[in-house]
Amino acid sequence: MRTNRKTRKNTEVNKRKGGRLLAAAKYFVFVALPLVLVAAAISIVSSAAKSVFHVRDVVITGNEHLTDDELKSMAGLGRDENLIKVSSRRISSKMMESPWIRSVAVRKEFPDRIFIRIKEAEPFALLDMKGKLFIVDDRGTMLEELKDIAVPFLPVISSNPYREKEAFLEAITLAKAIKDTGLLYRKDHIEIISHKPQEMSVNIDGLVVKVGAGEYEDKLARLAEIEEEIKNRNIAVDYIDLRFANRVLVSPVNEVIR
Repeated sequence: MRTNRKTRKNTEVNKRKGGRLLAAAKYFVFVALPLVLVAAAISIVSSAAKSVFHVRDVVITGNEHLTDDELKSMAGLGRDENLIKVSSRRISSKMMESPWIRSVAVRKEFPDRIFIRIKEAEPFALLDMKGKLFIVDDRGTMLEELKDIAVPFLPVISSNPYREKEAFLEAITLAKAIKDTGLLYRKDHIEIISHKPQEMSVNIDGLVVKVGAGEYEDKLARLAEIEEEIKNRNIAVDYIDLRFANRVLVSPVNEVIR
């Protein structure tokens, strides 16, 4: 009796051990092994992709003022970039850090090409601040300091956008009106002096014109009329004052030319 009981007990223990081994084998075959195989396959495919999809060509369009090399540097693109690893969002984000860039669109083309389309800010005026010249756009954003000897023909604004922000923005608005009326293209030198909006003036080829703030199209139209009259009458003029409504003051002439 004791021998039979012991035999049955050993048999039950062996069955339990066998069941555990079978369960472990099933887990390995149906769970662990597939996971290992999938991970290995992903690793192999990833390694193959990294070795195959090297960026060989970066095509940039829309740039007129910045070179391709400058833009690639802004984008953070090196020589050994991989098309799969390169982030289009990161490229756009890095390029938008430059004040020259208004918008960026990035597209990947497999197996080895990146297309970047940008929209640049346009040089609009030169800011003269403490003896240094800066290129600014039509929003008043400083694009870069002008260090070249050749100075582009743009209106010059003498102001300080940090301490005289309102006056500086009024100067930008006046410069837009000067450009829209065509006055910019008929003169050799235009400098807007703007430290206080109500005292803003513009030097046009040596002629000082006091403009003040607002109603720039109307004031420039009156300036065109008075310039013609001054020319016809051969008057030597020190300055013209356009700040008063419906009239123009001319100095040093004692009379007011209407």
